[in-house]
Amino acid sequence: MKEAKKQGGLNAEIQSRIGHQLRAMYDDVVRQGVPDRFVDLIRKLDVPDANPHLGNAGEKNDGGE
Repeated sequence: MKEAKKQGGLNAEIQSRIGHQLRAMYDDVVRQGVPDRFVDLIRKLDVPDANPHLGNAGEKNDGGE
């Protein structure tokens, strides 16, 4: 006779509660927005060839590979 497979994990009610709490926390973080200093940094990183002396990830580029 096969044994009944034991289900692990959380029941639907607990999963639902966790989901609601995570959504509430995430919504709060989204409402806070991005700090101005991060927006400025992102803009600087998006400008191509902003600093020709820097290679990928801000490493110095001495022309050699």
